[in-house]
Amino acid sequence: MFIGFFQDLRRAGVPVTLREFLLLLRALREGVAQQDVEHFYYLARSCLVKDERYLDRFDLVFQKAFEGLESLELELEDLPEEWLRKIAERWFTEEEMQAAIQRGGFDELMEELRKRLAEQEERHQGGSKWVGTMGTSPFGAWGYNPMGVRIGQNKSRHRRAIKVWDQREFRDFDDTRELGTRNLKIALRRLRKLVREGREEELDLPGTIKATANNAGWLDLKMQKARTNAVKVLLFLDVGGSMDDHVMRVEELFSAARAELVHLEHFYFHNCLYERVWKQNVRRWGEVTPTLDLLRTYGEDYRVIFVGDASMGPYEITEPGASVEHWNDESGATWMRRVLRHWPRAIWLNPVREDWWRYTESIAILHRMMEGRMFPLTLEGLDAGLKELT
Repeated sequence: MFIGFFQDLRRAGVPVTLREFLLLLRALREGVAQQDVEHFYYLARSCLVKDERYLDRFDLVFQKAFEGLESLELELEDLPEEWLRKIAERWFTEEEMQAAIQRGGFDELMEELRKRLAEQEERHQGGSKWVGTMGTSPFGAWGYNPMGVRIGQNKSRHRRAIKVWDQREFRDFDDTRELGTRNLKIALRRLRKLVREGREEELDLPGTIKATANNAGWLDLKMQKARTNAVKVLLFLDVGGSMDDHVMRVEELFSAARAELVHLEHFYFHNCLYERVWKQNVRRWGEVTPTLDLLRTYGEDYRVIFVGDASMGPYEITEPGASVEHWNDESGATWMRRVLRHWPRAIWLNPVREDWWRYTESIAILHRMMEGRMFPLTLEGLDAGLKELT
């Protein structure tokens, strides 16, 4: 049972290792799951899933692998003894269990359990005992029970189920899904280079222990500089025009970046990067920053992230004077090449669906200029882009 579960997880794309699987088996031997299906679910999830992106896939595989525990398709020999006792408690009264144990011990009880399970071989509707539909049994669907377990029902009706195995809680963490602020913060933490700098204000526990031991047991506190993220990022945000359709997602990215990145500078542009950028859109004509000043101010150790749909007329990139808002003496392509030479660690995040990119010529042009380092604004795309930057 468990080996099949492990293999199904790997086939589903969950990067679970043999070491993590052995950890789960050891935890089961030690009784960590407390012989309870729900406890086992959380134990297995904590042992086997190390990245929140894969929680949804784990739930799908778990539901398929262990639905027998609720739908009566049980292989009793594969289950721990304490789990079998828990199952038996659902089907026997205390007196029936004691009578079976007195006749032949635990094996007799399991034989009686097989017989009881075999009594329900077909779909059951109505009633209050079996797993079925439209009844008052605590197990099933489309019925009513104030403390039930909903199985095989795609939506809630009375909102009284205490456990819903079919419901997946972490759907929004899947790779292909668009991002929320919390998801973005988790992803941006990959872009970290932690160094110790500033004042000594953090307890150095290993140093304190060593110093205290050398001091014959007298406490000798040692402090150290706190670790901070030393990665420096320039964030260029396309604004206006077709980007109005993606405002919410870009705002979420900007909010997450401000929260997670200590050394972050941001600037706005429209459609393509030209000779000037700005910090505030309400003052985009009066307070601009020459792009050349950025090249002189920010060193080559900065990482650069462009965020935009790259959707415009192709001449806006390739030709001087083709900007829709002003006369640009040099083409956008000229400025992009200049910037990429100065900051070679650069990526472009595109909120447009990746399978639509081939239909827009300007996206194809910028994709080539970025040498393939254009990524969709999904969790998987952001993860791939941040790997490029690190």
